[in-house]
Amino acid sequence: MTRSILPVLTVVAAIVVMWYLAAVPMNAQWAYDRAARADVTLSFSDLVADTWSQEKPRLPAPHQVAVEVWQTTVDKKITSKRSLIYHSWITLSATLVGFALGTTLGILLAVGIVYNRVMDMSVMPWVIASQTIPILALAPMIIVVLNAVGISGLLPKAVISMYLSFFPVAVGMVKGLRSPEVMQLDQMHTWHASASQTFWKLRLPASMPYLFTSLKVAMAASLVGAIVGELPTGAIAGLGARLLAGSYYGQTIQIWSALIMAAALAAVMVSLIGLIQRIVLKRMGMAT
Repeated sequence: MTRSILPVLTVVAAIVVMWYLAAVPMNAQWAYDRAARADVTLSFSDLVADTWSQEKPRLPAPHQVAVEVWQTTVDKKITSKRSLIYHSWITLSATLVGFALGTTLGILLAVGIVYNRVMDMSVMPWVIASQTIPILALAPMIIVVLNAVGISGLLPKAVISMYLSFFPVAVGMVKGLRSPEVMQLDQMHTWHASASQTFWKLRLPASMPYLFTSLKVAMAASLVGAIVGELPTGAIAGLGARLLAGSYYGQTIQIWSALIMAAALAAVMVSLIGLIQRIVLKRMGMAT
């Protein structure tokens, strides 16, 4: 346990140190301008203290973000619209719906591609091409089209999440379903196994490691899709709405706290998938 946590803590400590160092030059100009207006000379310690405590810094110091996260999670009721937990739940609900839809679509496409040569030749190139369209250009069109047919609220954001999350699942499952060796497939033929039996007894179990790996990528992509989906709608709730409001009013501390919360949310969800992966693969006798 210690061997796995220590490298992570070392990287986090290095990032925090670089973050503090970067905050000094990024916020120095405002400190110098204010000192000039007050006709005072800043020492280096005064400069550092000022750049780490500004109300609207270009780059807030880590402790400023930590205080904002604490005040908007622990000090606020979760039903408050100023609570990050409330906004995180709004984004997470769209993320989970989009993730479920994307996973289902990705698995169905993978099965079709593996078992149907026409789909393999025709669908796979379109699946790859679909990810070349920038989501920032596509998201407003999805919102407008779905609003035009009377669909609003959570579903448009979930559709954008699905669009981003189905691709890694489809690619991973195609690789996984094709992972059994020729000798194993020949052995299933000698046992007169049907295509269905080959799928359930050989191809699907062999694809599990690939599926869980792709699910981790899909979860992170789904969260990004939900946040992006909140931007063009002018949403008043969700982490995307917090980012948007922070950018309107120059509240960089609010922006960074929302980003940190999104990263923490993704880490928790990916860790949960990793835990399920270990349990499932261990039960299947595939854990290393």
